[in-house]
Amino acid sequence: MNVKLEASEEYALVSLDGRVDTTNANEFENSMLKVISDGHTKIILDCSGLDYISSSGLRVFLIVQKRLTAAKGQFRLCGLQPGIVEIFDISGFTSIFSIFPNKEAATKP
Repeated sequence: MNVKLEASEEYALVSLDGRVDTTNANEFENSMLKVISDGHTKIILDCSGLDYISSSGLRVFLIVQKRLTAAKGQFRLCGLQPGIVEIFDISGFTSIFSIFPNKEAATKP
């Protein structure tokens, strides 16, 4: 798993590559919570490089969504691969998250 942050005036763009599972979900959670604690309340998570996500990884997505909702922020996902979309559909996450096809669409108001 690789997490990369690019911050602009409006959004923090976090790119996620590889797998998020029980072996690295805590590391991913710490990375995302650091972005929030650094003052970013509008986060776009680019999942175009995300190959696999386990229930541990899904839990982190929920934690981030909850924190940003409490801070009156935004959490947008983009670039989900078909297999990840299927997992989100099965788990009901497509109704919980704002999902966009790409970064450009996610940055529009």
